[in-house]
Amino acid sequence: MTYPTNQGVPRALRMLHDRFGAFLVKGTRARLVAVGHLLSGNFLNALIMLVSVAMAARSLGPATYGVMVLVLSYNRVVERILRFESWQPLIRFAVQDENRASPRRMQRLYCYGLMLDMGAAALAAVTAIALALLLGPLFGLKPLHIQLVAIYSIATLFNVAGVPVAALRLSGQFKMLAYAQVAGNVLRIFFALFCMISGAGVLGFMVAWTAAQVLGSLIVFWTGFRALRAMGIANPLHAKLKGLTTDFPGFFGFACSTNLSLTLRVITTEADSLFVGALAGTSAAAVYYLAKRIAKVAMQVGAQVQAVIYPDVSRMWAKGNLRGFRATTLQVQAALALVGILMLGGGWLIGPLLIRLGPGEAYSDAYVLLLTQLFAVMLLLHAAPSRSAMLAMNQSWHVLAISGLGTAIFVVVASYAVPRYGALGGNIAHVVLGIVEAVLMDIFWLRKSRRPPVAANAG
Repeated sequence: MTYPTNQGVPRALRMLHDRFGAFLVKGTRARLVAVGHLLSGNFLNALIMLVSVAMAARSLGPATYGVMVLVLSYNRVVERILRFESWQPLIRFAVQDENRASPRRMQRLYCYGLMLDMGAAALAAVTAIALALLLGPLFGLKPLHIQLVAIYSIATLFNVAGVPVAALRLSGQFKMLAYAQVAGNVLRIFFALFCMISGAGVLGFMVAWTAAQVLGSLIVFWTGFRALRAMGIANPLHAKLKGLTTDFPGFFGFACSTNLSLTLRVITTEADSLFVGALAGTSAAAVYYLAKRIAKVAMQVGAQVQAVIYPDVSRMWAKGNLRGFRATTLQVQAALALVGILMLGGGWLIGPLLIRLGPGEAYSDAYVLLLTQLFAVMLLLHAAPSRSAMLAMNQSWHVLAISGLGTAIFVVVASYAVPRYGALGGNIAHVVLGIVEAVLMDIFWLRKSRRPPVAANAG
């Protein structure tokens, strides 16, 4: 007796093979290795940072630690409003020219970015002190705490990371980038331990945070310039300044648009702590900030994994490789979805223990805030590769428009929810923001990436 051959199974296997083969585009293995370095480095970095945060929170208590939170948040708001994320336009312009540009032209391009970074850092440091003197009371800062702002402004002055980060990412040195700041955070632990034992108070902890931040910035700067030398690019500080704007038309506009997007994100990532502190007090701000710092472990993963794909998708889009462009973006979105789910599950299982052993029982309310914030982070992780894809398409102004809409909705929701639900209202606003950005960015980049390669090259 003979049986009919089942042709459906081989056909289904071939279909799965074709689909899987399209998903694993060229460079997948190298990209996953880079992601692995970034994940391990960032988990280690985040763990070290959480140890120092827990020491400060436990030693100072919610009310005094809340003051430190307000000072740190205020400085970061000012810095990120004025700072240019020059690594984004640097990568885009370098990728466009890398096959035909001379090392001298690349030196001038990096010089352009470096001048923007240094000028913005100096302006941010001075502005933070000046505004604190004039407007400090609006943020809950007393005259006694203005000196804390001045101390941390030193860290702002040294935060010139755009050129080093671009160099490390374009040269593929993700391992070096992942571990560069670990030394600074290790030092922060020793400083925090000394402050905790000696009872140095909030002033001592602020000095410790500043010193660690400065060291981390210097290490990143040094490693980035080493990467430039390895690529055959001379020191950007030795390039002539004349004619930079005319040699690279559109660079400043692109940098401005990404800076405006960063400014909008600052409202939701840093200024929200000031808002919670103003409406609910420094203790509420401390608990809210602590939950965000724990959730930021996942957020840093998203930011660094995004850094892996941005140079790749920029090259793919410039060459009209739409298949690789779409597959790479979807691939990283799937990986980040898994990371987000694991983070949320881990927070649910060990969150109470983590809080109890770290900052202490005084911060037990942070558990619910942590879970809500982790859910919001999952949505923002999903939107991160979409943002990279849109920037690679030269759609920075559309990114700005979506960010502006999401920020406006965030402010409306937070203004309603924080007075009614306290710090939890800020987390609810983050969830709404994540939904808006994830959905709108996905719709935009998926539709635009269906265009033929000729349209893609037209950008």
